[in-house]
Amino acid sequence: MSLMGVDLGTTGVKAVIFNEEGRILGSGYREYRLIYPGPSGWVELDPEEMWAATVLAIRQASLQAGSSDPVQALAVSSMGETFVPIGKDGQALRNAIANLDTRASLQARFIEDRFGGLTVFQKTGHPIHPMYTLPKILWLKENQPQIVARTWKFLCGEDFLLYRLGASEAVTDWTLASRTMGFDVVGKNWWSELRGALGIDEALLPQPLPSGRPVGTLTDDLAEELDLPKGVLLATGGHDQPCGCLGSGVVKGGVAMDAIGTVDCITVALSQPVLSETMWNNNFCCYPHTVEDLYVTVTWSWTGGILLRWYRDTFATEEKSVAIRTGTDVYDLILAQVSQEPTNIFVLPHFTPTTGTPYMDTRSSGVIAGLNLNTDRGQIIRALLEGINYEMRLNLERLREAGIVVSEIRAIGGGARSPFWLQLKADMFSLPVVRLSVTEAAAFGAALLAGQAAGKWSSAGQRALETVVRERVFEPRADVARLYDERFALYADLYPTLRDWLHRRSALS
Repeated sequence: MSLMGVDLGTTGVKAVIFNEEGRILGSGYREYRLIYPGPSGWVELDPEEMWAATVLAIRQASLQAGSSDPVQALAVSSMGETFVPIGKDGQALRNAIANLDTRASLQARFIEDRFGGLTVFQKTGHPIHPMYTLPKILWLKENQPQIVARTWKFLCGEDFLLYRLGASEAVTDWTLASRTMGFDVVGKNWWSELRGALGIDEALLPQPLPSGRPVGTLTDDLAEELDLPKGVLLATGGHDQPCGCLGSGVVKGGVAMDAIGTVDCITVALSQPVLSETMWNNNFCCYPHTVEDLYVTVTWSWTGGILLRWYRDTFATEEKSVAIRTGTDVYDLILAQVSQEPTNIFVLPHFTPTTGTPYMDTRSSGVIAGLNLNTDRGQIIRALLEGINYEMRLNLERLREAGIVVSEIRAIGGGARSPFWLQLKADMFSLPVVRLSVTEAAAFGAALLAGQAAGKWSSAGQRALETVVRERVFEPRADVARLYDERFALYADLYPTLRDWLHRRSALS
């Protein structure tokens, strides 16, 4: 019997069916829109679009896999923070407020004033920020009380899909609950003191469970619609980054996963929680892994692959036309033009409403510095990728200062299919970067958790070590790494030099 992992991302959803050895039997993918309904910093998703895309992706994967190895269990890997209020019937009462959304700045400040930033971090494992779910729920209470009055549950992405698919009650898992900034990451329950201070009834929140626990079965009607067998077991999955760690075998210290997707995110497994002041000062989080008794820390840039998508949609009109005409991947056409040498152009990849770690700045913005009349398209493309990687190297340096040393990077996600991108990361990080046999590690991690819930193995983490295959190692090239060491020193000064100017710019109407 096979297993399905559904990976619900910021701009699209992927469903992947694996056999017990981790081989992909079928997959499906659908995109959905980011919606910008109000002032700068407001970002939403239509829950019905997400649900419809999920249905289509699952059905596509099912049809591709065929019926020779039927799906036995399903779990969801989900983006964090995004939440939707629903009624008892499972219907959304408004758009989901997305993870990228930063409208809850005043509410985050209220929490800061009431509890203090370090206290909140050491309880929830997350620095205070308006991106997290609890400040957004408080914003909803204050600005749309009529919605809250009708709400049965506030659900994050995984929770919403599981309930719609047929879970017997509204549940979440420890990893995704942590991303609300309202979960006690050591006690493994909702933090009642914070929840009470915000006037949020615990009855409005889903029940938190460990990852890899059975929570119901797929409804018969949906089984027919999705071309799945009746009785498919539903299981708790996890936040996409810990799921990706599991699916890439990152279940011990010293090894990190780099999820190269819409967001570029490096996640490190920890044997115990690290809740130090250094972590807090750098806006690093620390929360449960999908593997019990382990923790993770996550560093990220919101502007990951979405920056290449921005280039595609803004400047690559000709490449898109050629891709459609020839059936070629448009990103392959774009990367074929890339400069083969490190550039002297510096891109600050702060193109989204808030930056990622370590700054978590809601008033910064993107910068391309160092252009001249000789700058060509290939240099700009390379500089965009360099900017993403400089930002992630900055995070690795700050982790080292907190006592967390990474010796190997395991790459997953869409970007892991590009040898150019992986070699660039190895050179810029001065670390070996490993491509795995399964690049869809977040979905594979969810599938491993589904298998644990179904009793196929007692430990999803041990099963990952048995099945994850290192396909190719990209070693840093010493001569290129030296060039990037020199340039990184300049990059590290870019944001501190421009920060005040960027903040003044953000105040313009």
